[in-house]
Amino acid sequence: MHFRRWLQPRKGLAIAEACIIGVVAALSAVFLKVGSGSLGALRVQSSHLLPTWVALPLVGVSFGFLAGWLVQRFAPEAAGSGIPQVKATLANIPTKLSWRVALVKLVTAIMVLGSGMTLGRQGPTVQVGAALAGGMSRLVPTSPDHRRQMIAAGAGAGLAAAFNAPIAGVLFIIEELLQDLSGMTLGTAIIAAFIGGVVSRLLGGGSFNLNIELMSYSSGFYFTEIPFFLLLGVLAGLLGALFNQGLIFSIKFYRRLHISLPLRMALAGLISGIVVSFLPAYFRDNTGLRGYIITGDLNPTIAVIAFISQFILTLVAFGSGAPGGLFAPSLILGSVLGHLVGVFSHQILDQGSPITYALAGMGGFFSAVSKVPITAIVIVFEMTTDFNLVLPLMIVVVTAYLVADKVFPGSLYEKLLQLNGITLTKEVSVEGVLNKLTAKDVMQQRVETLDADMSLEEATQAFSSSHHRGFPVVEESKLVGIVTQSDLTKIQNRHLQKDTFLREIMTANPMTVTPLHSLSNVLYLLDRYQLSRLPVIDGRKLIGIITRADIIRAEADHLNGKNAIPGPQPEPSYVVYQTRSPSIGRGRLLVPVANPETAEILLQMAAAIARDRHYEIECVQIILVSRHSSPSETSVRTAKSRRLLRQAEVLAKKWHIPLHTQIRVAHDSAQAILETINEQHIDLILMGWKGNTSTPGRIFGNVVDTIIRQATCDVVLVKLGSPSKPQFNRWLVPMAGGPNARLAIKLLPALVTLGDNPQICLTRVFKPLEFKPDMTVIEQAIRQLMRRRQLSSTVVATPVQADSVAEGVINLVENEKFDVVVLGASREGLLQQAIQGNIPEAIASSVDSTVILVRGAIDS
Repeated sequence: MHFRRWLQPRKGLAIAEACIIGVVAALSAVFLKVGSGSLGALRVQSSHLLPTWVALPLVGVSFGFLAGWLVQRFAPEAAGSGIPQVKATLANIPTKLSWRVALVKLVTAIMVLGSGMTLGRQGPTVQVGAALAGGMSRLVPTSPDHRRQMIAAGAGAGLAAAFNAPIAGVLFIIEELLQDLSGMTLGTAIIAAFIGGVVSRLLGGGSFNLNIELMSYSSGFYFTEIPFFLLLGVLAGLLGALFNQGLIFSIKFYRRLHISLPLRMALAGLISGIVVSFLPAYFRDNTGLRGYIITGDLNPTIAVIAFISQFILTLVAFGSGAPGGLFAPSLILGSVLGHLVGVFSHQILDQGSPITYALAGMGGFFSAVSKVPITAIVIVFEMTTDFNLVLPLMIVVVTAYLVADKVFPGSLYEKLLQLNGITLTKEVSVEGVLNKLTAKDVMQQRVETLDADMSLEEATQAFSSSHHRGFPVVEESKLVGIVTQSDLTKIQNRHLQKDTFLREIMTANPMTVTPLHSLSNVLYLLDRYQLSRLPVIDGRKLIGIITRADIIRAEADHLNGKNAIPGPQPEPSYVVYQTRSPSIGRGRLLVPVANPETAEILLQMAAAIARDRHYEIECVQIILVSRHSSPSETSVRTAKSRRLLRQAEVLAKKWHIPLHTQIRVAHDSAQAILETINEQHIDLILMGWKGNTSTPGRIFGNVVDTIIRQATCDVVLVKLGSPSKPQFNRWLVPMAGGPNARLAIKLLPALVTLGDNPQICLTRVFKPLEFKPDMTVIEQAIRQLMRRRQLSSTVVATPVQADSVAEGVINLVENEKFDVVVLGASREGLLQQAIQGNIPEAIASSVDSTVILVRGAIDS
């Protein structure tokens, strides 16, 4: 516990992580340079041993296919540039960044670049650095915000190491990836980028070793050259926009071929090898070509050939999904374009240097493609360290950026993400709400606590009289520990005396949060350490407690627009009538009754579960009143409600089950049900639902949505196929391995007693591409059912092949005429189904059978 507390976000830890990330990112960048250079040298040598038109295509096909297979098999996230994936992760889009992704990206990028595909290694180093940081952040768990900062620092360190340009690495993070200027983010990025650049330079990992003195470079700038620099900016902007559109077209073209990633990359390697084999020898080495363009005396014809070939070959390679970036190709294309404009300017004005135009063109084309003008200026400046170049460079870069954004608006990386179905929006999402709200906003201020000097016997009695599974332990109002039911279970075998003090068995120094912790951080800690609650402390004083249910309630309120409801807010419900039966204390099942046509069937199902689990039944009827009147002061008629509850009492007496009834007056049905759950310590709620809803923003309907999101007990929803005479003989249970499916299996032995000679079919829906479906989950479920001695049902397993779960289940129900479908669905999944598609609703609204939806308790 002391170690966990030490791991909570601290500046010292962030700085230490940033230093390590900078070193590791630099080492990976150097390894990528050396590896791709060595493999490229072997490729060039092979062209001397075999005919060029044989050697180069053969190397391209072989390494392209192998790299594609590695990516497809081990890390599909490693395909492409890698920068869109990092950008998505930093925008809180779930995208895997791990050590496996970093290793696969590193190895496959070496293969792709060494095989001669016209791509760069700067994009891969950004993703490798970010992935290494992402993997490291899992070893040192802190918070989502801290992890994002470290991933951003890793990306910046990777770029700084690739270019030997630490300032550009930091600016790229701010300008394109994270767009965050907070002190901690900026500080860790600067540290990681600086260390990455220094280590890379010391180990000889520089990407652009431009020796200005050996170029006979003259950095003079004349006022009369401004029109030519403007022309260069316009051309770079237009051609950069065309280049971006070509990249999008290339990706779509490859997808229309409907071939696998290895075959796409092999095809790209083949085309690249064939084309390069017919070009001059210096085109076979991209690094050598770049230096030759900038420092050599290019023939304009050769320059045009170089531009066209690099332009097309980059589109061919990038569209295939090969692990490679666009930075180096953009700089090469810009330098060629700048050289051509520089030669044209020199012939007309007889002044200026083509090298100046080549360097300015590098920044301009890079800015037009990546839409990061400040980063483009700084990268070229850091490579040359020539202040005289800054003014022409700024003219070209800004002009190119403005023209490109007019022709091809928006970020290229965001458009690449859109091709994969990911849209980055600036709208406030649930994640944004989690970052906006703090623990103080949603915590429960009234906390039940136990005293540290309480005896073990007293603590056991406190647990037995409460539905809570854990209590904070305090001493003089200060939090000193926490004790849970599992703690009591563990010490039963230790034969401790009943007068043992609670401080001897409690967990001291528990994980806590402060009132200022964001809900995002709280949720991260709950998931990371598999906790159900976290104490909220101010100093050492306990001021509240926050649970998963509190966070889910905040999410639901946001999704339902609860905070925006005008007018009077609902008051607590008021009990106007109740009957109590002798309590057996084994558990309680709640049945809200509203519809006389379905009440009897729901009560029969509740009785079956209650008999199996030895539960009592709590039956509630809710009378709604206007929000402008108080439930406790409004006169209501209860005659119809009492008749309905008396019907339930007759059935319960027939089945010999304790039944309690109550009538509540309320503003809101869902709120009244939740209040009943909390007051009566309900273990399971069984209620009916229509099977579909037409309410915007709702999944199952107003009441059911709220219950399934906020009820802390088990939830069973029933959509009756035929309310008058439903059948319960043939049962279908789709299985996917989730906890709620297991809960459904536990309920089946009780529910199938409603039928005559019932049959149970367990199924798993698998994709058409899955040749051998995994039946492990179904086999485990069958063994679990067979252990129930009183189960007389026939149990069979049937795998179903379909494109979607809903489609597979619906077709199976229609073909086999199942009476009941039992589905498991988690509350987290339901929160997302409003956007991604509601599987239970799709099934329930498409079949005439009874559909039962099961969701486990939130704290379980």
